[in-house]
Amino acid sequence: MADQTHVLFVEDDDVIREATQLALERDGFVVTAMPDGLSGLEAFRADRPDIALLDVMVPGLDGVSLCRRIRDESTVPVIMLSARADSIDVVLGLEAGADDYVTKPFDGAVLVARIRAVLRRFGHAGGPDRRDADSSATGGVLAFGDLEIDTEGMEVRRAGQPVALTPTEMRLLLEFSSAPGTVLSRDKLLERVWDYGWGGDTRVVDVHVQRLRTKIGQDRIETVRGFGYKLKA
Repeated sequence: MADQTHVLFVEDDDVIREATQLALERDGFVVTAMPDGLSGLEAFRADRPDIALLDVMVPGLDGVSLCRRIRDESTVPVIMLSARADSIDVVLGLEAGADDYVTKPFDGAVLVARIRAVLRRFGHAGGPDRRDADSSATGGVLAFGDLEIDTEGMEVRRAGQPVALTPTEMRLLLEFSSAPGTVLSRDKLLERVWDYGWGGDTRVVDVHVQRLRTKIGQDRIETVRGFGYKLKA
């Protein structure tokens, strides 16, 4: 996987940028490293990388704003990097469209593992086998009220209108639709959607659920306090 993967890395700290670039290249990634957001945006448009690593605090165009610009043009996976685990930094990055985040300082092996986890789920958006319990299905299409999910074509429609989802949002919706009416815990969703074999920050799940709700209907996914979320059948 890594041999063919082009990473855009935007980081203003020269030492971190150079050390991380070398570490990623040793693992077989092709890396374009930029020191600020504006040059990062230009590189993204010129090179169309497979994944973007964006530091939150970069000059010119900050990482959150850069993420929004990228998300306006592409569904390429984005991982935010932040020197702080502050809730505001994390939530802003995720709400801007990031798929995951890593707190600095980070171990190079951990960063590579997170990159590969993101790439695996983007490369296998269909996820595990799906079942259509309590939903009406025609071929690969699941229907929940006015919401239709084409599990083969990876398309979603609401009231007949197409709904644009990122691959992470699509995987999350597929996970819910595989077990409508069943409560899925945040930890289980981290394991199945984000491919975490270790503990992760459940804020990633919460923000993505909120983003998904805005697209498919606020009342379609129900919060079960103390347990998790479920898709209303």
